[in-house]
Amino acid sequence: MIDLYTEATPNGRKASIALEEMELPYRLIHIRLGELEQKTPEFLQLNPNGRIPVIVDSDEDDFVVFDSGAILVYLAEKTGCFMPTDSRQRSITMQWLMFQVSGVGPMQGQAGVFVRYAPERISYAINRYQREVRRLYEVLDLRLGEVEYLAGDYGIADMATWPWVASHWWVGVELHGLQHLQRWMDAIGQRPAVRRGMDVPVPWERKVDEQKVEDSARKMLV
Repeated sequence: MIDLYTEATPNGRKASIALEEMELPYRLIHIRLGELEQKTPEFLQLNPNGRIPVIVDSDEDDFVVFDSGAILVYLAEKTGCFMPTDSRQRSITMQWLMFQVSGVGPMQGQAGVFVRYAPERISYAINRYQREVRRLYEVLDLRLGEVEYLAGDYGIADMATWPWVASHWWVGVELHGLQHLQRWMDAIGQRPAVRRGMDVPVPWERKVDEQKVEDSARKMLV
């Protein structure tokens, strides 16, 4: 059994999607970021960086894995699913996983900070991060014009990237003109395991209480 410590964020949903896709039994521990539960001493024992998601694998002597990218690699290796064994194909998967971890996630996260949460609107910062997110989407679109999924076959690179692109509207970045990215978005969004994973820990809906989310996020930025 795996304990999943998570919240309804793109990074958190990477882990829940992977667990659903790999059909691994797991127990949900909802970490409420707006209440700063990720900063409690108990949680910091699991992840000293104070971020979700975290998994604890009781089948492996309560082995703890933090950081969403590391969790996806761990689960793929544990199950032998969604990660190629061929060294070159594995490298391609890791390259696109790292593209999300080092590029799409951080840049879109910063766009969210300046578009939604900053106490004052800083036009330069908003424009800079929105442009960079759009540029990264264009890189994805170019890649997806060549292959069906990011690493060729569907795998953990797609699981990592899809929840971020699915929340593009939250940071004011559109997908117009990115037909290959949109095709990929639609295909993955129809997968039952992805739909289940996106509803962990709460149902995923486009129409959220934006003010409540923004207020909670500001608490974390203090």
